[in-house]
Amino acid sequence: MAGLPMIPEVLRQMFKTPATNAFPAKYLPRSVTAFLARVAEGKAEIHPPVAVPPAFRGKILYDREACIGCKICINICPAHAIEFLPGTKKVRIYVTQCCFCSQCNDACPKDALHMSTEFLLADEDRYSDNLIVE
Repeated sequence: MAGLPMIPEVLRQMFKTPATNAFPAKYLPRSVTAFLARVAEGKAEIHPPVAVPPAFRGKILYDREACIGCKICINICPAHAIEFLPGTKKVRIYVTQCCFCSQCNDACPKDALHMSTEFLLADEDRYSDNLIVE
């Protein structure tokens, strides 16, 4: 019986706590947009998200005042998600291009970049204010 060695692993997996978030609703709603509108009105509840682990790399936070415009983050970004704005000598970060490697945060000499715990970044418009950090 070739499948028997898998049985202990299957049993272990059955009793582990999930590492991913449950779907926000108990049952799939007909319209997710309408469901989220009901949540905003307080007429429906969503499952709470799983707590993020320590040192989680979520959406980038940018401190414009601390930034000196040195461009080190731009040069080190493997995803080319950071653009220099010459008029203000600051940067613009495109979250949709970011691979969340945190190299820009580590290289910044003024600690102007940080990783947040925000991970629910889905949006219909890739250029929305939620997905561009300035």
